[in-house]
Amino acid sequence: MSVSSMIFLAVVVLLAFYLISIFNNLVSLRNRYKNAFAQIEVQLKRRYDLIPNLVEVAKGYMAHERETLDAVISARNAAVAGLKAAAAQPGDAQSMAQLGTGENQLNAAMGRLNVTVEAYPDLKASANMQQLSEELSSTENKLAFARQAYNDAVMAYNTFKQSFPPVLFAATFGHGPDAGMLEFADSAAIQEAPKVSF
Repeated sequence: MSVSSMIFLAVVVLLAFYLISIFNNLVSLRNRYKNAFAQIEVQLKRRYDLIPNLVEVAKGYMAHERETLDAVISARNAAVAGLKAAAAQPGDAQSMAQLGTGENQLNAAMGRLNVTVEAYPDLKASANMQQLSEELSSTENKLAFARQAYNDAVMAYNTFKQSFPPVLFAATFGHGPDAGMLEFADSAAIQEAPKVSF
């Protein structure tokens, strides 16, 4: 075997190892953002499970505020639908936008509920309401961290995929469009955990 063919063979082997490394990094980064979305899904499901309990506690005190309570449940159901769509395709830009829209509607409805609850001192003093409020606040904090971790993982994936030379091979390796960030209409408000006070 000649020296030139040995050099050529060594270059081919090194190139193959480099392509394998690119492939493995793409897979690893994609799995990271999918795992980060799974953490968001856990917290959102917990939040969605707490909201009906909160509404049930409030019903006893706010019988004539039925419209507000129904709006919260309707917004919760829309957000659950958005979560199901996003969970089916984590990172899909359209699914993330649908989830963001559902969350915005739910946050608006919860805000109206919070304002309405302020008019009911007995409800604010209820032990059940205080416990549910605390659990909801804790979940909101965990959700904020999970959103940040997800968006960081998506950014790392997209950055690696768009850099050179991975950009030349990403589509070939089955990594098509960029993963979508989880963005909300009011990003400044998302930076802070919502205040829940009853």
